[in-house]
Amino acid sequence: MEKLRIIFMGTPEFAVGILDSIIKNNYEVVGVITAADKPAGRGQKLKYSAVKEYALENNLNLLQPTNLKDQSFLEELKSLNANLQIVVAFRMLPKVVWDMPSLGTFNLHASLLPNYRGAAPINWAIINGETKTGVTTFFIDDKIDTGAMILSAETAIEPTENAGQLHDRLIYIGCDTVIETLKMIESGNVTTTIQNDPSDIKTAYKLNKENCKIDWSKSISEINNLIRGLSPYPAAWCFFSDKGEEWNVKIYETKTVLEKHSHPTGSLICTKKEMKIAVNDGYIQIVSLQFPGKKKMTASELLNGITFSEEAKVY
Repeated sequence: MEKLRIIFMGTPEFAVGILDSIIKNNYEVVGVITAADKPAGRGQKLKYSAVKEYALENNLNLLQPTNLKDQSFLEELKSLNANLQIVVAFRMLPKVVWDMPSLGTFNLHASLLPNYRGAAPINWAIINGETKTGVTTFFIDDKIDTGAMILSAETAIEPTENAGQLHDRLIYIGCDTVIETLKMIESGNVTTTIQNDPSDIKTAYKLNKENCKIDWSKSISEINNLIRGLSPYPAAWCFFSDKGEEWNVKIYETKTVLEKHSHPTGSLICTKKEMKIAVNDGYIQIVSLQFPGKKKMTASELLNGITFSEEAKVY
């Protein structure tokens, strides 16, 4: 049995859960690599990544290279004498990095590969109305999320689950899958499966302002899935328009009401407590939302302080 000396690479909260599990299972982590500090917020103060905060709290050896091909970084990496690297939600690695350790470099990806390769697998699985997803460990190669698969674990996506809730569940499933993968590598009996690309392969494109905007002409389930799949972050958005004013509004939670009606698509219908939007096959009832400059609130909280006319609409 080869004793593992691990370098861990990751940046967001998702990666912290996995790193914590590796440490708690008594594996030796000789180095942690994370993104450089970024200015954030109004004061543009330098913000540490979630992984950096964890590494500092747990006195782990931390590296923050800006250039992964930089000679001094590569020398430092080599000097750590790791025989395995684990990547969770980091960035694309050059071959000189992923090829360095004798046992290779494996990645944990939050989808059932080969589907949903890319930046936002958890979001797109919900946006596309999938009923199941999971995690996959695979050895890194020179493309994004295409390497030979080691293990995968599947879970159902609940009909009302949002991206944040699914993210938190996948951390637990990911921890178990990574520890299982480590045991296989440690005992020297890893078997891998080459990824085959089906003709109807689905991709987890990077999220941007454009693909987070709600198209109210789509079906009720497509609209609801987009809102669930982008909640709580980065959040689906649209414009509210009334009495010559226009607001850019984020929508976090909705319910669907299947019902025939004669309202034009995008009409905003409000009572004292309720807010719903007319769509092709019924209404999207808004549970929580955020107007510019205000905190996130329920629809009834918003309606306490604002009244919309009958001409109000969204687009």
